[in-house]
This record gives sequence, structure tokens and C-alpha cells, in this order.
Amino acid sequence: MLRFICDPKCSACQDAKALLESYNAGCETRNIQTDNPSYDELKALLESSGLKVRKLFNKSGSLYRSLKLKEKLPTMSEDECLRLLATDGMLVKRPLLIGDHFTLVGFKPDAWMSVFTGHGQKMIDAVFVDFSSDMLQVVESREGKGNFNDI
Repeated sequence: MLRFICDPKCSACQDAKALLESYNAGCETRNIQTDNPSYDELKALLESSGLKVRKLFNKSGSLYRSLKLKEKLPTMSEDECLRLLATDGMLVKRPLLIGDHFTLVGFKPDAWMSVFTGHGQKMIDAVFVDFSSDMLQVVESREGKGNFNDI
């Protein structure tokens, strides 16, 4: 199941939600303001995204500016950054889309669509392989042969 972490008032989050709905993507939606990711969730998210911790910060937010994080982040460790991010959801770049084998941070329509088109293609490929295997068994049984490697 996909997890969608967003701020319902954020226009990028609204656009991302519309895209998810257009693909009929079933997902668990979570409001980042009222249910901020924990330190452990952020650490796992960081690992699955392959990003550097500084990319998880919402650099356009007023809280980021008021805390003067532009000046402070270069000297902070990854652990310090994750602990700070875990204090307030408004520090975290959003929206977040988390699947079994990927994490998307921020809304870039092409990247988000590729998840669904790539996932859809994998499903089609799997169905085709299953169908081909089933049909091969049917043909082999009708022909009375064990396999078709000699053809």
C-alpha cells in the first residue's frame, strides 16, 4: 500500500493527490501537520529515497527561514537534521509518496507518473509471462510433447 504524506493546504500536495486519484492509486493519506514523521520514519525514508538529508527540508517554508536553517544546515550532522525534522512536519519537504521499494520527496509530475506507468508495465509483463506459460502448457499437453525446445 502506498503512503501519501502531505499538507492538505499545500498546492503541490493537492496536485499530487489529483494525480494519485487519476491513477486510482489506493493510498493511506496522512496530514504532515498533525502526524509528523518520526525520527525512525525519517531515517528509513532517507535510506529508501537515496537522497541527502538536506533534501528532506522544506526550504521554502517560513519555519525554515525563521530558524535560519540555510546557515545552520551545513554544519549539522545527519542525525541532528533528522531529529530537527522530526520536531515539526512543516520542516519536511512535501508531499511524500512512499511505496515498498521507493520514496518520492516533493512533487515532480514526471517522476510520480513514472511510478504508475512503470508499475503498470510490470503488472502487464507479469500477466503476459503467466499467460504465456499457461498457454505453453496447454499446447504441450494437446500435442503430447514434453516441451517445444526442438522447434
